[in-house]
Amino acid sequence: MQEEIEKVLSEQVRPMLATHGGDVELVEVADNGLVKVKLTGGCSGCPAAQMTLAGVVESAIKSKVPQVKKVEAV
Repeated sequence: MQEEIEKVLSEQVRPMLATHGGDVELVEVADNGLVKVKLTGGCSGCPAAQMTLAGVVESAIKSKVPQVKKVEAV
């Protein structure tokens, strides 16, 4: 599952975040479907970071890796 998530991040999420000077780091993939990520660069501390997490990162991961139940920022 971790490899699938990394592929989604590399192919879909990172290119979009890079246009805003940001990036995302995969921190942990738990057996219960919880994925922890860290928004970095321009996304770290951005007022829209929570919307980016839910609207971009979580939706992209869940659409390609259905075992993922929740994505949260650390």
